[in-house]
Amino acid sequence: MSKLHFTTKHANAATVKHDWYVVDGTNQTVGRMCAKIASVLRGKNKAYYTPHVDCGDFIIVTNASKVVFSGNKGDDKEYLTFSGYPGGQKAETASHLLKRRPEAVIERAVKGMLPKNRLGRQMYKKLFVYAGAEHPHTAQQPKELKFEKIK
Repeated sequence: MSKLHFTTKHANAATVKHDWYVVDGTNQTVGRMCAKIASVLRGKNKAYYTPHVDCGDFIIVTNASKVVFSGNKGDDKEYLTFSGYPGGQKAETASHLLKRRPEAVIERAVKGMLPKNRLGRQMYKKLFVYAGAEHPHTAQQPKELKFEKIK
């Protein structure tokens, strides 16, 4: 009786194919949408996902100004920044930041869901967020990425 020997195929830079996707943020819940975006940026939607290789795809988010927060998060959630100086901490509510810089809301949410190392920083560079419906990446022929709405 012979022993069967199976080897696991690991993805590497030569075997990974990076696709381009467009996500429309209109009426999408911020946390749920960003969790799915982070998963695609990591490459977890692919059969050959390998944790130590950047297998993810490029994501373009349009209409970032039209995303919504669930519950009272628009008024209760605060984004903190600190300059490093005494008294240099500033707080801003989520609804105010969404009006002022809508891209920052999506970028901060997705960045927090990615690994905190050089691989995570490499994955984060594949995210492009735009407040309006227009984007300059039409030459890449991005496909639309649909999320099913959870009730």
